[in-house]
Amino acid sequence: MTIITTTENKKVYFASDQHLGAPNAEASFSREKKFVAWLDHIKKDAEALFLLGDLFDFWFEYKTVVPKGFVRVLGKLAALRDSGIPIYFFVGNHDLWMRDYFEKELNIPVYHAPQIFIINNKRLLIGHGDGLGPEDKGYKRMKKVFTFPLFKWLFRWLHPDIGVQLGQYMSVKNKLISGEEDAKFLGEENEWLALYCKRKLETKHYDYFVFGHRHLPLEINLQKDSTYVNLGDWIKYFTYGEFSEDTLRLKEF
Repeated sequence: MTIITTTENKKVYFASDQHLGAPNAEASFSREKKFVAWLDHIKKDAEALFLLGDLFDFWFEYKTVVPKGFVRVLGKLAALRDSGIPIYFFVGNHDLWMRDYFEKELNIPVYHAPQIFIINNKRLLIGHGDGLGPEDKGYKRMKKVFTFPLFKWLFRWLHPDIGVQLGQYMSVKNKLISGEEDAKFLGEENEWLALYCKRKLETKHYDYFVFGHRHLPLEINLQKDSTYVNLGDWIKYFTYGEFSEDTLRLKEF
């Protein structure tokens, strides 16, 4: 458990689902520049920054190779981290094959499961959100395959020119990212991440649950003093979370 106490006039920021690289290089480039502009915008008062997964539409780390590109966002994250701003990265379902590149090159810790953080005495459960809750059963089965050590070992033996191209092709086939399909709100009683949060509240109190993955900016009150927040995305909504004093709010850039 990590404890963060903000200093005067400082804030904690959250963002998720940039999907850089999709649906094509031209569209991705314009979104990358906008996200970098947001990083520049928050650096003046950021106590910490949380990136909740799917920063890249595809990411696979070989022992000595990572996908080329994204130099602007990687350089900006390095600059923020070098300036002393803590950054926490949670892998998503599109960049779940991340290993230690961020940790070694950028000094950014990488998490593969939801984590508890205490921010200004508020308890937050933070993660990407994929595979949680009672639904998403097809993806849960697929994730078990993709994270199976033998599968990763076999994929690593593909030449990067083949492996990366194949991974990018499969990722862009997701209609949600290609722009052919919009995420639909299922209603509070059917949103599986909200149901997951309610089950977690049965055993422990959390002031906020903060997730991405759904590509919808959502704020759902679970109890009088507990809220589920979904950060939306940087494809359609360009939304982010801002934690100031003791309150988390969704904002648009």
